[in-house]
Parts: sequence; C-alpha cells; structure tokens
Amino acid sequence: MDPLFTRLSPILHLTRVTTAFAAIGNVWFVILWTRAEAVERKRAATELLDRDLWWLLGGGTLYAIALFMFGMALNDTLDVRRDRALHPERPIPSGQVSIDTAARLVACTLLLAVLGAMALGGLAVFLALLTAGAILFYNAGAKYVPSIGLVALGLIYAAHMIAANIELVFVWPVWLVMTHALILGAVTHRLGKKRPRLSGAMIGAAGVGWLFWSGVLLYAGYRRTGGLWPEWVSPWAAVGPGVLALLFIVLAVLKARQAGSGPRAAEKLQRYGMLWLTLYATAWMLGQGHRTEGLILGGLALAGFLGMTVLREVYGLLEHPVKYRR
Repeated sequence: MDPLFTRLSPILHLTRVTTAFAAIGNVWFVILWTRAEAVERKRAATELLDRDLWWLLGGGTLYAIALFMFGMALNDTLDVRRDRALHPERPIPSGQVSIDTAARLVACTLLLAVLGAMALGGLAVFLALLTAGAILFYNAGAKYVPSIGLVALGLIYAAHMIAANIELVFVWPVWLVMTHALILGAVTHRLGKKRPRLSGAMIGAAGVGWLFWSGVLLYAGYRRTGGLWPEWVSPWAAVGPGVLALLFIVLAVLKARQAGSGPRAAEKLQRYGMLWLTLYATAWMLGQGHRTEGLILGGLALAGFLGMTVLREVYGLLEHPVKYRR
C-alpha cells in the first residue's frame, strides 16, 4: 500500500472526509439555485452573479469541506480524554495522530474555510466564522446536553448551507437539511448508546427548539416572498425530497436491524444520512426543472457514494491487511 496514503489515513479518519460530500452538496445547491432562479438573483450578492461558476463552486468546495473537517478535528481534539476511555482505537487516543498535529489541523482547516468563503463574498466569510463559533459551542459542551445540542447541530448545518447566499428566498431546502440533521443526530445518539441517554423530556425540549427555529427560518422566507411557498417554485419540486425523506426512514430501519445497535451501527447510519443531503439537493433541482444543475448535484452524490465505498475498503485493507497462507 502507498506509504503516503498510509500516513494520511489517520488524518482522513480524524476528519471523516468521506462524509464531507454532503457539506459540498449543500453549498453547491445554494450557488446553483441562486444563479438559476431570476427571483433569487434579484436579492443575491453581486459576487454570486458576476464571478465565474467554476470559481464559485471551487471556493464553495473549499469552504464546505474545510469547515466540515474543522468540526470533526475539533470534536476529537476536545474529546481526547473521553475517547481514551471509550474509543481508544480512534486516531488521537491510539497515537496515530498527536495532539499537536490535531491542533494544527483545526487551525489550518478554519483558515482554509475562510479563504474558500471569500470566493462567495464578505457575508459568506462572516457566516463561516459564525458557524465555526457555533461548532465550537456544540463541541465544547452543547452536545452533552442533547436538548440543546441537537438543536445546535441542526442550526450548524443550516448556517453552513446558507452562507453561500444569506438572502436566499426559497428556504424550504435549508429547513429540510436542518430537520434531517437534527433527527439523524437524535437517532444516532440513541442507536450509539451515547451518554447522557435521550429522555422524553430532552426530546420534547429539542422539539420545542426545532419548532422555534423552523418558525424563524420560514418567517424569513415569508417576509421575502409574501407566502410560505413561493409562487414561482413548482409544488412538484417538493415531491422528490418528500419521497427521499420517507425512503431514508425505511433505510434507517433496515440498517438498524442489520447492524444492530451500538457505535458501529450509528456510524454507518450517519454516513448514509449525510449522503442523503446531496440527494435532497438533486431532487429539488430536478423537481424545479433545472436538469443541468440537477445532473451536477447528482454526479456529486454519486462521487460521494463511490468515494465513501472506496475509502472504506482501503481503510479495511490498511487496518486488516490481506495475508497469504503458507
């Protein structure tokens, strides 16, 4: 096996880069949707309209993947003591990645995220820094209070997505991503048997938080359009994402039954749940009749699935090399 990849493997594990395609897909969706719709273009920042598409998608990719890696690296850096007791196989507790290397990775990925956001405009840089602060808040303590942490997780995904165009008129795709992330976080928390255990009171409190921020987001869309659903968006655009949401529920149940409960099952469901976000983006585009943009996002979803599959196989070979019998 390539020695370079062997050295990079712990870093890839640390940053969970195989699931970063969902973050890219969310940002690409906002960029492509904004440029495709006349109503969105009227409110969008000039950077999204005047700059070449390849420049915007490239900057969006750097911003999305770097901020995602920042969150993952920060999580494991702050959790090192807990992981030494509960997950000694992870890169930092196992000694594959030092604390100093992880700290440098946190700083570098944050810097790269800001550089990527600069391609999308000044407001995107502000949102990138605000989202980074929310990620720090989540990892520093909110995730240990599920009623707060689950809501914060959904808001992080929403803020990360909308940074490309804070004036987005059609907010339902952002609401769906926020809701999906919150529910996925709750299911994987319970499936992975994380502490503290989710109680009915915690779920209820998280539900109240979700209702509040859903109201804030949808009210912002209402103020910009004069209605909950813009007239210029086809009602058929919601069919694909709605069907995908139902299919994910079925997939989650099947995967949970196959893999059982525990951290491994939760991690597997998390990977598929992240990939699902790019499928939502593809469905919104195709439902609105934007075939080219839908194909771009569909290609990204396929690349994410293939990349996830290939890298998981490579990880397996590195961790459990094939040996010849004598």
